[in-house]
Parts: sequence; structure tokens; C-alpha cells
Amino acid sequence: MAIRINGTDVAPPDDARVSLLDLLRERLHLTGTKIGCNQGACGACTVLVDGNRVLSCLTLAAQVDGRAVTTIEGLGADGLHPLQAAFLEHDGLQCGYCTPGQICAASAMLAEVEAGVPSYVTRDLSGPVRLSRDEVRERMSGNLCRCGAHNGIVDAILAVAAERVA
Repeated sequence: MAIRINGTDVAPPDDARVSLLDLLRERLHLTGTKIGCNQGACGACTVLVDGNRVLSCLTLAAQVDGRAVTTIEGLGADGLHPLQAAFLEHDGLQCGYCTPGQICAASAMLAEVEAGVPSYVTRDLSGPVRLSRDEVRERMSGNLCRCGAHNGIVDAILAVAAERVA
């Protein structure tokens, strides 16, 4: 078996205890994925596995054997991803440390919204989910920004969501 990382097959590590985060950063030198708390509390290590957001610090590389992993490097492989461009345009970053995890989480979050998956704050369950500032904040609550760029992050996500609907 192999793990498909950003479109390339990679052999899973021999040691079943290696986290996905360590495989990405230490063995494959994909350093866009950041080490934050290493406890699953901050979201800095968020990557996509089969399109779903996961915390790579809490995921063993062996768990993703045979699956597709996308990191920030994979999202922007063909130039800036629309979320990357929106984060720049809307000042959705300051130090930039959490930005890769924020963008990966936002990418999956927008797919969840398009699929009609409600959140805790979704008011109307009878129709399509409408993204409000509260809805985005709730859905992104697992990704922290210690610099306080949350307003710009929300603005960037809403801008990309509006472009997808238009």
C-alpha cells in the first residue's frame, strides 16, 4: 500500500507509531504543515485526508495508508489556491504560523457547507446552509490564531464562499 500525498505515492513508515505530522515534516520535508500544540487543540497541523480535515499530530501515518493526503503545498500546487489569495487580500494572517492549517480547514469547511452539513449554530435546517460570520466562526473554532487575525480569516472565507455561489 501507499499514502498518496499531494498526488505522489509515498510508502508508509515502517514504524507504526509515526504521526502523519512527523511523516510530512521530518521525513518528506513538507514543512508547510506546522507543529502547534502537538495535542490536537490548536489546529496548526490541519491537513486534508480524502478531502476531510484532520489533525495530523493526532493521526498516525499508518491510519492514512491507502488514502489521499493534501497539505498546504498540495492546495497551492498550481499557483495560489483561492483561499490563499483571499487570506492575503483580507489580511487573514499576521505571523502566518497558523495559516496553512487555517486554509486547509477552510477548504474542507467550504466543502461541508456545499454538502449541506449543518453546524451547531446552523439556524435553518430545512434548506441550504447559509454562511454567516457566526457560522464560519463556529466551523473554524478548532483552528486558533494567536495573533488575532480571526476577522480577516472570516472575511477571506466568506469572500471565497461568495465567489463559489456566484
